Amino acid sequence: MIESGTALSVMGNHEYNAIAYATLNRESGCYLREHSDRNNRQHQAFLEAYADSCQDYESTINWFRTLPLWLDLAGLRIVHACWDKRLMDMLVSEYGSEKRLSERLLVDSSQKGNWQYKAVETLLKGKEIPLPEGFSFYDKDGNERNHIRIRWWDSTVRTYRMAFMGPRDVVTHIPEDDIDVDHLIEYGHDEPPIFLGHYWMEGEQVLLAPNIACLDFSVAKPGGKLVAYRWDGEQSLEQENFISVGRCD
Repeated sequence: MIESGTALSVMGNHEYNAIAYATLNRESGCYLREHSDRNNRQHQAFLEAYADSCQDYESTINWFRTLPLWLDLAGLRIVHACWDKRLMDMLVSEYGSEKRLSERLLVDSSQKGNWQYKAVETLLKGKEIPLPEGFSFYDKDGNERNHIRIRWWDSTVRTYRMAFMGPRDVVTHIPEDDIDVDHLIEYGHDEPPIFLGHYWMEGEQVLLAPNIACLDFSVAKPGGKLVAYRWDGEQSLEQENFISVGRCD
């Protein structure tokens, strides 16, 4: 559909990880995403799917590289997890307006501690803040986490638990303390609507804000749904424009 001009797509964190996993740093000779036991497990299903065709694997990785990090179209915006205009402007200033993952940006953004690493992590995984000292939770893979992804657009949240954007089954591990770090990204209700993915929403489709909608409703999980939004140019999104197909297990 993309090749025929009838669809557009943006890069997600899994596509980025797959590219980094497959790419050697020419200077160090190491892969940009370490081939550790943990990372090998995360990539296992993808690698097995292409086990019989190295050519198809390379072709898929190269296609991932063509996906833009975000789309700013006439009347609407699309990004995988977080629309942070400040970080986007920094990337455009440093790497050009194409919004794609150049070789230089890929190398720079794979190095923890760089502002480029934070920028790509934020756009593709969401904004994170540290939990207060002594608090943590375990993710679905059993990894201990002491940072949480947050409702970066929501000016009404005041506590860590209210801000938390993640699985319901770990909410009780998130403190109800007031947030004491900067956590908001200003996005006014008069700005173009944004469509997100990434967050594995559950239950009924609801708007995150009058002009922000997440379309990821956990189709990979039992009980999940494939969700879309029929957009007809409206700047204030409408609940009834969600459509979905339930998963058949």
